[in-house]
Amino acid sequence: MKTLGEKIALREAYVAVIGLGYVGLPLALAMARAGFKTIGVEVNSERAAQLNAGHSYIEDVADAEIGPHVDTGQLAATTDYGVLREVDAVFICVPTPYTVQRAPDLTFVLEATEGIARCLQPGQLVVLQSTTYPGTTTEDVKPILEQRSGLRATEDFYLAFSPERIDPGNPNWSAYNTPKVVGGVTAEATTLAAALLRQMGAPVIEVSSPAAAEMTKLLENTFRAVNIALVNELALLSERMGLDIWEVIEAAKTKPFGFMPFYPGPGVGGHCIPIDPYYLLWKAREYDFYTRFIELAGETNEAMPYHVLELVTSGLGARGKSLRGAQVLVLGVAFKPNIGDSRNSPARRIIELLLKNGGAVSYHDPFVPEYHVGGNVFQRDVLVLYSTPLTDEVLREADAVVIVTGHRDVDYAHVASGASLVIDSCNATQGVDGDALIIRLGAPHQL
Repeated sequence: MKTLGEKIALREAYVAVIGLGYVGLPLALAMARAGFKTIGVEVNSERAAQLNAGHSYIEDVADAEIGPHVDTGQLAATTDYGVLREVDAVFICVPTPYTVQRAPDLTFVLEATEGIARCLQPGQLVVLQSTTYPGTTTEDVKPILEQRSGLRATEDFYLAFSPERIDPGNPNWSAYNTPKVVGGVTAEATTLAAALLRQMGAPVIEVSSPAAAEMTKLLENTFRAVNIALVNELALLSERMGLDIWEVIEAAKTKPFGFMPFYPGPGVGGHCIPIDPYYLLWKAREYDFYTRFIELAGETNEAMPYHVLELVTSGLGARGKSLRGAQVLVLGVAFKPNIGDSRNSPARRIIELLLKNGGAVSYHDPFVPEYHVGGNVFQRDVLVLYSTPLTDEVLREADAVVIVTGHRDVDYAHVASGASLVIDSCNATQGVDGDALIIRLGAPHQL
């Protein structure tokens, strides 16, 4: 009988991916492309059916990429955890959100682990990829697998952590060329997980433990969160000083060493930056350690939607209008430009604040046809909004247009010509002329 290492080398290992979302589906496709028979375990039966029909529901994965592998049986999906008894390696790629109190919510990870434990076989490799705090693999996942199965991670099966590094909408970096980091419970687990990941084509960096790999992911995203908070704070200072932070950043970028550009905006969004630092902050308290930089960065970034509200109120005031009863059009609700992913977008809080203060809000986003807001202390009712066409009439009737996400497909010259007031939180209108009063976040305001 072949060992797992031999199966990986010969590309005969049978791979399972639990969770076929923004992380799991690209990984499953990459494994299938690398020559491994791959099965996705997805609790959403509609998603599983779509994949089995050769259709993608993730914008970074095209039908044309999936179809050939589905047709040959190399890639498939199921809702049945029982299939895990037949596989050689299992990747956990489920969401790790936080609670309303900013505490880690490992519900999906623990549910997936329970499902694996019921089917775990000797010699299998389990790799957690969901972003989490250092210690999750050994303190939460490992005990469940061992207690439920009666097997031991140091003797009977292999366990490792390898953080996902997916950047939605980035055409240059994908599962095929983004370097991977992996740390196993044992040296052999690290070696096997690294060998499997290398088959996708990207370099793999082996670290000493799952906790080191978990910490690596949190460092990456905390670094971004802190630096975004820094430029957000400087953007507010620049407004008071009559300076343009965007001009300053472009000038600083000319230094060939010792500087990396980050940009201000209406807040932070996505699947990593708004959440991951809080995982580390929460875990640090277990060690009587208080991560003041992380907490301050969170406070600064979460305050930016309120600053956007202030800019809207000031702009309307300069036009002799109040926010109460005003028609406000939000441009862009995705968390970053040119994608349809709206997870944790700052647009949600901005819209909720506008509604709470009496504004009548509509939005336009060419990538997000439907958007949900509310259901919290800011907006009790859950509202379902639908993207409105960006017509001359819509612009003319808006008392204020708030640019939250600067999609390239939007004609900002048309916006500046058709609207009366534009609040630009992402510098989409720099260099654009029009009849509108344009207020750019981080730049001098001439009200």
